[in-house]
Amino acid sequence: MGTVDDKWGDECSVIGDKGEIDYIDYQNDKSVCGYDPSEEGPIVISAPFPFVEGKPRSVFVGETAIDSITITNTTSEAVDLWTKIYASTPEDSFKLSLMKPPSTNDVKCQAGFIDFSVMEDRMLQPGEALTIWLSCKPMELGLYTTVVHFDAGNDRIERVAFLLADDNISQSLASKNPYSRSQRKKKISTDTFVSAGSRPARAMGRAYKNRLPRYDIPQDIRALIERKQIPDVIAGGLTINNYASYFKTLLIMEEIQLEEDMGRHDMECVAMRRRGGYLSLVVPGLAERRPSLLQGDDIFVKLADADDTTNPYQGYIYRVEADEVYLKFNNEFHLCHNDGHLYNVHFKYNRVNMRRLYQAVDASKDLEMEMLFPSESYGSRLIETSTLVPISCSLNEEQICSVEMILGCKGGPPYVIYGPPGTGKTMTIIEAILQLYQNRKHARARILVCAPSNSAADHLLEKLLSEEAVHIQEKEIFRLNATSRPFDDIKPDLIRFCLFDEHIFSCPPLGALTRYRIIISTYTSASLLNAEGVQRGQFSHIFLDEAGQASEPESMISISHFCNKDTVVVLAGDPHAIGPSNILQRCRELWTGEIILGEAL
Repeated sequence: MGTVDDKWGDECSVIGDKGEIDYIDYQNDKSVCGYDPSEEGPIVISAPFPFVEGKPRSVFVGETAIDSITITNTTSEAVDLWTKIYASTPEDSFKLSLMKPPSTNDVKCQAGFIDFSVMEDRMLQPGEALTIWLSCKPMELGLYTTVVHFDAGNDRIERVAFLLADDNISQSLASKNPYSRSQRKKKISTDTFVSAGSRPARAMGRAYKNRLPRYDIPQDIRALIERKQIPDVIAGGLTINNYASYFKTLLIMEEIQLEEDMGRHDMECVAMRRRGGYLSLVVPGLAERRPSLLQGDDIFVKLADADDTTNPYQGYIYRVEADEVYLKFNNEFHLCHNDGHLYNVHFKYNRVNMRRLYQAVDASKDLEMEMLFPSESYGSRLIETSTLVPISCSLNEEQICSVEMILGCKGGPPYVIYGPPGTGKTMTIIEAILQLYQNRKHARARILVCAPSNSAADHLLEKLLSEEAVHIQEKEIFRLNATSRPFDDIKPDLIRFCLFDEHIFSCPPLGALTRYRIIISTYTSASLLNAEGVQRGQFSHIFLDEAGQASEPESMISISHFCNKDTVVVLAGDPHAIGPSNILQRCRELWTGEIILGEAL
């Protein structure tokens, strides 16, 4: 069980001896397999299962694919060699052997055959070449991947292998035409354009008290990124002195990439059809959110045969249905349109959510740095706890201890609850919220609860309402939704906890927001509270569930805008789902205000 005492750093998660394989983009990252083994060093190791015409080798489900790996010592000294399958996807799908795996019909050889995942401490003499075998017998369709580590002396060499498991049906459906990259599309300039007029009602919203700044991308940083150069603030790494500039620069880099990604979906020589007062456009991939388009987003079009000096027309998306969008332009465009016309189309990346992240990072300048970079001294802070009478009868000792710690906290760096999926992190948060709600000692508590997605936020609301021992009054709990959320996306029995008008969600005025004792939101939609004028310190407790799934700027939306020195911040997440720069990870590393869930479950 985790505790808060003077033993700084004595709680940690243990990573097993098996690795994990993240997503490998072998199609675009040619460095994965496009290397020359002879150029790597004096220990030369061949690459197993080389690509065929730019694609992984194919093998039928149920059959065994075999390839050799030759390790050659070109030095004048003997070398210790250790070989290990570091990771495979699916797990344990690849094996090593010193002899070639026999066929399934060779019963005698099968009986004496041995395969393994680790080959320990073998001496490779000068000039010697050793051949080992890598095999895989896929049992399901899909891509099979393995990473093999070779430790030769003090050097580690890695080999990545791919296999594509097929059957007769999947092979018959495969394209017979070789892949060729499409030509770069002609970019439509949007520096000047013919305006479309008013946006859809959902996208217009109302005037907020705190206006969201534009946060235009600085041209000098854009030029640097387009030259494939790394800004100095990023190269130097994150420090206590460059927090805002570091994350704003990262956001700029991400936004430039998003612009480029959106540009790949531009369309050429496509038709639009009249649909009542709208023009409809079929967008391939839209149903899979490639691209991701929402009501109110911009779109720019011009006739396909127009010259470069012709300004494009701006349109707005009024409706999205499967792979089709319904658009409105200005009256002139609609009058001149003919269904036989062909257009070039440019999709504009919606910057609203990114601007909210810039704003949150900017607001972090007003926080105590101990919130962002907890120091060792906080590991020994005193938390006065009292014996808890659990509301839920299913809590274990670790979870009860965690809730007691949360109820005893006052201000300071975030309190961390972490553990693998299924260890009860969300259940612990629900118990803490219910305790704060019903306990008279915490009658003035105001609670903000955030989750990374609408479905996760809805789940938190359902869990709070389902506890029969505590009745939360409808007027004291609110589910905040973005205006872009489809009305039918939420369960009917949760609608009464939301505010909407004509099936469009909205944010209550400031006076109503301050009266709610519990507000539930996604990470990004919490920015609407700041826009409406909610002040720093309004919330006594802020709970961020699944914090490992959010980027740090997303986490900072609620922390930067609403925390003061007395606010209790609770982060819950899975340590194996944490990215390289995440406040949950940093708080775990820098102090022991934490509970580890999982050992007793």
